[in-house]
Amino acid sequence: MAGNALGTLFRFTTWGESHGPAIGVVVDGVPPRLPLDEAWVQRFLDRRRPGQSRFTTQRREPDAVRILSGVFEGMTTGTPVSMLIENVDQRSKDYGEIANRFRPGHADVTYWQKYGIRDHRGGGRSSARETASRVAAGALARLALGEGVAVRGALVQMGPHRIDRSRWDWAEVDRNPFFCPDPVAAGEWEGYLDGVRKAGSSCGAVIEVVASGVPAGLGEPLYDKLDGDLARALMTINAVKGVEIGDGFAAAALSGEENADEMRRGADGAIAFLSNHAGGILGGISTGQDVVARFAVKPTSSILTPRRSVDMAMQEVEVSTRGRHDPCVGIRAVPVGEAMVACVLADHLLRHRAIGGRV
Repeated sequence: MAGNALGTLFRFTTWGESHGPAIGVVVDGVPPRLPLDEAWVQRFLDRRRPGQSRFTTQRREPDAVRILSGVFEGMTTGTPVSMLIENVDQRSKDYGEIANRFRPGHADVTYWQKYGIRDHRGGGRSSARETASRVAAGALARLALGEGVAVRGALVQMGPHRIDRSRWDWAEVDRNPFFCPDPVAAGEWEGYLDGVRKAGSSCGAVIEVVASGVPAGLGEPLYDKLDGDLARALMTINAVKGVEIGDGFAAAALSGEENADEMRRGADGAIAFLSNHAGGILGGISTGQDVVARFAVKPTSSILTPRRSVDMAMQEVEVSTRGRHDPCVGIRAVPVGEAMVACVLADHLLRHRAIGGRV
């Protein structure tokens, strides 16, 4: 299987399956002399960790990370950083009934069509369990970016219910189980998701990631555009079906006058933008404004409601997926989205420096 790595200079490769003994990641390109210990990585893994509320899967994984290489006396050495996370709460028996059946909406059928073999235990390599490795890589990316760059994510829509942006408060993100910046919406979502969960169903979500302090000049104007790489990275997250930068699809309804991000001379003599419809990227290159990306996550495919499908013998069957699943996989996708944005930005920052960029 190809395609297990992402990035050019800051590059990470993940490995492992949902119900295997462990998952992990190897990160190349981490600059030397950065302070790094397991506690730093763990703080981000804990935000993604399952079983922290009734609104996520009840699989109990501590996601305790072990750093195996690339660190000496608390500092990165510039060599590959390898990290391991053991799986300790697998219940493979939950998947016995679908061992020979394809779950609608899952990658079961495409894995079987491509490889002629699949790991039915929790989806194997296609499981969202793999995203813990991405979050670990993202923790290192944040070190490479430095304290001047902040990458934050929030859930801005659950099912058909959107936040009120006039109530946006970043402090609220850590005060509710949904990473929601709108306290009123967060309260309303509890009842909505309880109903979805008790019905054995699922719902989708939209996540927004904002990177502040990104310097101007990151990205290339053609095939290595910063927004192109961000879109690709976010699309690799499980269940993601759409990505937009800045106003995204809403820009299609604007006039040229409305969409143009006008500029003036700022008080410090630098360029001051009067709006940010472009999401901090023009022509594939960062402008120095906040980089804003949004991605849509489909409803979790593992649901109790019987759905029509076929088995490996091409017999028509009904599939009802048991086990422990997120009723809204978008909740735990928030720290994953942050990690992917951080990794892309770190990669482009190092690439920019390599060509003698001014940053």
